[in-house]
Amino acid sequence: MTATEFVPPAVDDDAAQVSRLVAQDVSLAYGDRTVLDGLSVQVPPGKVTAIVGANGCGKSTLLRGLARLLKPTSGSILLDGRDIHEQSTRDVAREVGLLPQSPLAPEGITVTELVGRGRHPYHGLFKQWSKADDDAVAHALELTDTLDLAHRPVDELSGGQRQRVWIAMVLAQETGLLLLDEPTSFLDIAHAVEVLDLVTDLNQRGTTVVMVLHDLNLAARYADHLIAMCGGEVLCEGDAASVVTAANVERVFGVRCQIVPDPVSATPLVVPLGRHHV
Repeated sequence: MTATEFVPPAVDDDAAQVSRLVAQDVSLAYGDRTVLDGLSVQVPPGKVTAIVGANGCGKSTLLRGLARLLKPTSGSILLDGRDIHEQSTRDVAREVGLLPQSPLAPEGITVTELVGRGRHPYHGLFKQWSKADDDAVAHALELTDTLDLAHRPVDELSGGQRQRVWIAMVLAQETGLLLLDEPTSFLDIAHAVEVLDLVTDLNQRGTTVVMVLHDLNLAARYADHLIAMCGGEVLCEGDAASVVTAANVERVFGVRCQIVPDPVSATPLVVPLGRHHV
């Protein structure tokens, strides 16, 4: 494969029948500026999917579209076979959990109070807080190993602790689909690995995960399925071995590299080449 050749997006008819979240010929824009035009993706059920690409390629825009935060100017986002924008916000929030980039917690809020906000989709005008809500919050804290932080203010936590608490809030929604926008941003390598290990734990319990990641090596190690984007288009997708190639990395990121086996996971490991190391 040369640097100008690219694997086209795969189309899996079987996956289309079981995927709960699908984008069909979607165009997404901010005002008059179109970011994605005629894009189609299927979220593989029961897998961890990582959306990768250079800054400004449309990764977060795609995730915002899948999360119902951005309405397509054309095409449709389907959740369980129905247009997601024809479903109520409450109904969607019971099926899809979203952790946006750099979320901000209200000053002084405790971990338990923040995680409890994940129960809002289950509270109507007259429905009161119940034991089921208590159980959901406790279970989310347990899954994220944050029970010992329950009564601490969120703004006193470390970056890794805070990110686990935000994930706990999304887990308290009790959804089967979890969308994470750059969950490792601004985290050091130890906390980044900690968060991605948690993502793997959740997936092994049955949660389908879609996350935007900047670190291609971590994406290759932790994701079952990669979607590589460039210029608002999906240029290739598949497992790490098929997506993370030297030619694809050069096309997507504009950098020459060598690909070697990750000594821990045996997945592709990108070693970038600079002008002084060719």
